[in-house]
Amino acid sequence: MSAPAPLAELVGPVIRDLARRSGKDLTRWLDQVARLGGCAEPIRLTGETHTVDAASGEVLATYSTRNEPHGHLLVRCGNRRASRCPSCAETYRKDTFHLIRAGLLGGDKGVPETVRTHPRVLATLTAPSFGPVHRGPDKHGAPQVCHPRRTGPACFDRHTADDPRIGQPLDPDSYDYVGHVLWNAYAGDLWRRFTIYLRRHLAGAAGLTQAAFNRQVKVSFAKVAEYQARGLVHFHAVIRLDGRTDDDDGDDATIPPPDWATVQLLDAAIHSAAAAVRVEGPDLGQPDRYLVWGQQVDVRFIAPGDLDDAGELTEQKVAGYIAKYATKAAETAGTLDRRIRPHDLGRLHQQGVTDHAARLIRTAWELGDPVAHPELLTLRLRKWAHMLGFRGHFSTRSRAYSTTMTALRQARADYRQAQIRESGWAFDPDTTLVLAHWSFAGQGYTPGESLLAAGITADPQPRRLNGGPE
Repeated sequence: MSAPAPLAELVGPVIRDLARRSGKDLTRWLDQVARLGGCAEPIRLTGETHTVDAASGEVLATYSTRNEPHGHLLVRCGNRRASRCPSCAETYRKDTFHLIRAGLLGGDKGVPETVRTHPRVLATLTAPSFGPVHRGPDKHGAPQVCHPRRTGPACFDRHTADDPRIGQPLDPDSYDYVGHVLWNAYAGDLWRRFTIYLRRHLAGAAGLTQAAFNRQVKVSFAKVAEYQARGLVHFHAVIRLDGRTDDDDGDDATIPPPDWATVQLLDAAIHSAAAAVRVEGPDLGQPDRYLVWGQQVDVRFIAPGDLDDAGELTEQKVAGYIAKYATKAAETAGTLDRRIRPHDLGRLHQQGVTDHAARLIRTAWELGDPVAHPELLTLRLRKWAHMLGFRGHFSTRSRAYSTTMTALRQARADYRQAQIRESGWAFDPDTTLVLAHWSFAGQGYTPGESLLAAGITADPQPRRLNGGPE
């Protein structure tokens, strides 16, 4: 990697950009960049705010972007993808960590400490096979023979973890690309069906009707989606059993579940519910019209405590493990991290896309043709072709699991505002009103700005969160 250009060489293009557009000095622009905290693709806003005394109506202060460099205010993009903005993705990862951790440890963010005694597991649900692919080391990191088959495609290599062939089909011509894309497109519906079936199977295993079970137990969860090397999503989920009762305010409080609601009951119900889920997909010539979960369903008990002497999962480890995947996207499977246009289809390899991912993107684009496949319009496959058809949220939770991302972000904003008020640079929000009007003006730096921003802002280094692994 070449050494960064001297600062003097970087300042020149920025000054030219600023002088051409607004003539404002460089100092204010540098101040804005510093406040972005390393954001790589800031949002540009235009507008103004008026701070008004709530009692008298007097205008106490006015701010307008007309006085800013370029006439824009730069704010963080908030992108969760590490490939797009490492800084904002790290903030998203930390928020996800604390959201997951709150639902495991309790005692904070509105979750009682008793959740540590509830039955809790880390479940991983995967997709079925759509054709044999090259395999890497096993889950312990030991090399294994890829595919020593007597019939059909075979591979006797022992791929290392960094081998680019991992996840690529042994025989692309026989691989079910249509079924692969459709499974990704329906993955969110498969998860929704799984949560419904899980409650039914728990009730059946406990010898209760569905209504009787729902009156005593609620199933809480938080999950993230991750792409495998073969380009299929799978889900990691913390699933917890809580008791149910209505408090004096009519809210459903989180309490320990009945004694019969054990981790063994939850384990068995997860396996049986996953095996029972079937979603009927469109018949487009793929070998199997019904979409199901793969046979590899992993369920691991989450042990309370901060130590891991027995090799069991702990709350801290699980929270860090899941948060790590919250900032990943389809680019980990060798594809793109942004939407594509028709002209991109012919140059996917020039953008570093693997042969397998390129074929999946083109398959999604073809299936999204409104003339050829009008029955698939609701899947919006062309919009999500860069995601190989998956259009669901990467991080979701049930209402009772713990706090929300919105609450975490609001708490951070409130903390910063409190710091500003203590310094005397902000008005009391209880006695003033802020009237604002903002408009989107673009995203990213100008060419000159990007050079200087890269020179003065280092990418944030990942840090361990309260003992959570990276």
